[in-house]
Amino acid sequence: MPLPTTLVLGATGFIGRWLVLELLTRGELVAVAVRGGTGSPRDTALRSWLRAHGAADTTLTTVAADLTAPGLGLTPEDDTGLAEIRDVHNLAARYEFGLTRAEAHPANVDGALHALQWSATRPHLRRHVHLSGYRVGRDPRPRYPLPPRETAALYSRLGAYEASKHLGDAAVRVTADRLGIHVTTVNPSSVIGHSATGEAGQYLGLAHLVRQLHRGRLPLLPGTRRTFVPVVTVDHLARFLAAVPVHDRAPAAAHTVLDPETPALPDLVALLATHLGVRPPRGLVPVPVVRVLPRALTGADPETLTFLSEDRYDTASADELAAAVGLTHPPVRAALRTWATRLVADGFGAAEQAPAAERPGRVSP
Repeated sequence: MPLPTTLVLGATGFIGRWLVLELLTRGELVAVAVRGGTGSPRDTALRSWLRAHGAADTTLTTVAADLTAPGLGLTPEDDTGLAEIRDVHNLAARYEFGLTRAEAHPANVDGALHALQWSATRPHLRRHVHLSGYRVGRDPRPRYPLPPRETAALYSRLGAYEASKHLGDAAVRVTADRLGIHVTTVNPSSVIGHSATGEAGQYLGLAHLVRQLHRGRLPLLPGTRRTFVPVVTVDHLARFLAAVPVHDRAPAAAHTVLDPETPALPDLVALLATHLGVRPPRGLVPVPVVRVLPRALTGADPETLTFLSEDRYDTASADELAAAVGLTHPPVRAALRTWATRLVADGFGAAEQAPAAERPGRVSP
């Protein structure tokens, strides 16, 4: 069998498996890096999921890897088997609120650099694609590493998850330039389920807010009438990611991917309340007030409050790429309703039968 030409890191995660499905459907030769390697529970679960979604996994290559180790912890044999890789998609991260710096930094910063540095060893590399976040990467002159005091202040201000994503984004952009390899950072907004089926697999962030709404535990909504928490469906994002290496030509590119038609947060919540047949929040409470109230009273994780902003985001480069490949967002209101229906049907993750290592909060691979 010919050697794979695309490597996906984080393939067993929510976004990663949809990207692998898209790549296989396009006929690409794909390798996935998975803890435990071929035949492991993660590998078996991924292949079963792919087959259930209509993809043949006979051309899929699995290697054992550890993102937190230099060289991805690959054996010499697996490294040689990836000699023809030209595109690397790094979707691996530890997504969880309440982490410590010691838990977040090795996965989201050191791991991002290990993936990039390994990509630089591929003789046929075309592009390294790094999945970031829509509220990071907006500094046109990123700095990395930061002085220790600035790093500590960032972790204190934002919390471990978001701070590590900021630092990982900057580290990749700065180091790619030093290494002389082509890199694209893709910064997606809150990722919701498949536009047609609502299938999710990730239950943090906005999904947690929908759970509170459905269970009658959202009497007041943090934010203002203009608070904007944009979304993107996972199928749109997967198709976008698959198109990046073909489309991008500049040494460095960055795309913020979100649906600009996403309703402002109060309207989004009202839409879902009507759809689910539950009572909407009675009013709004400013985020600074929520910050000083006991968490037991508000039910809000302090780290999530930084995402409740009135900011709007520049999507021009993402829009240009989407137009070039004929990609359009599915109707967002319909997608939100479909997603909410599926969240409820799945018990907000209770029906998820994937191995624990595939669930949010673990590093993939």
